[in-house]
Amino acid sequence: MKTGLTNEGAIPARALRIVQIDDGAVFINLPGDEQSAKVGGMKLNASAGSLMMSTSALGRSRVPFWLKLTYTAFMMVLVPVYWMNYGPTNFIYFCDAALFLTLFAVWTDNTLLASMAAVGILLPQFFWCVDFGGELLGFHMTGMTSYMFDTHHSLFLRGLSLFHGWLPFLLCFLVFRLGYDRRALKVWTGLACGLCLAAFFLLPPAGAALADPKQPRNVNYVFGLDDAHAQTWMPPGLYLAVWFLALFALAYVPTHLALCKLTGARAARQRL
Repeated sequence: MKTGLTNEGAIPARALRIVQIDDGAVFINLPGDEQSAKVGGMKLNASAGSLMMSTSALGRSRVPFWLKLTYTAFMMVLVPVYWMNYGPTNFIYFCDAALFLTLFAVWTDNTLLASMAAVGILLPQFFWCVDFGGELLGFHMTGMTSYMFDTHHSLFLRGLSLFHGWLPFLLCFLVFRLGYDRRALKVWTGLACGLCLAAFFLLPPAGAALADPKQPRNVNYVFGLDDAHAQTWMPPGLYLAVWFLALFALAYVPTHLALCKLTGARAARQRL
C-alpha cells in the first residue's frame, strides 16, 4: 500500500493503527497509553457532537412552541368535558378525529397527520360554518348545527364546539408550514370509511329517542344531515354508500388536489 509520503516522512506500516469512530476512519500512530487516551477523547467529542446536533434539531421545530402549548391546553379542557357530557362515542366524529391528528401533528411536526386532518375536514367545516351562520341569522338550512342552539347543552359546552370555525385555519397553517403529504387522501379515506361504518352499525341513528339527550346520534351524518330526522330519500344502506362517495368525490379529492397545487407552487417559489 502506498501512502504518498517520501522515505524520510514515511510511517512504518506496522506502526499505523486505523480506528473507526462513528462513521469516520482515523489513523493513530501514538505509543500505548497516549493512544488510548487520544482515542477515548475523540470518541467523547464525537458523542458530544452528535448530542448537540440532536438537541439542535429538536429546537428547530417548525411549529411554534406557544402554539403547541395553547392547542394542548385546549385539548386538555375539551376531551374530559366532551367525555363527561357526550360520552366516548362523540370522538368518532370526523372533526374530533381531526382534533387528535392535529394534536399529534403539532408535537411531532408530522406532515402526514396534518395533511390527513386537512383533507378530511377543510370543506366539511366550511359548510358547518355556513350552516351555523345561517342558524344565527334565523335561517334553518340543513340542521347540521342545530345542536349549537340546543338549550339542553350548556353555553360553555357549545362554546367549545366553536373549534369547527378555527381548526381549518390552523390546519392550513400547519400544511403550509410542514408541507403536504400526498398519501393523506388514501389514509384519511380509509380512516373515514371505518368511522362511518362504526357510526352506522354501532351508534344511534338520527331521530333515536335517547335517555340522555346529549348522547350523540347520527354521528358523521350517516343517516342524513338532520340529527332529529333520518333521511327518507333512499334505503339507509344505499344512502350510506352515496354519502361516503359524495364525501370522497366532492370534499376529499378536491381538497387533496388544491393542497397539492398550492403547496407545490409554494415549494417552487422557495426553490427560486
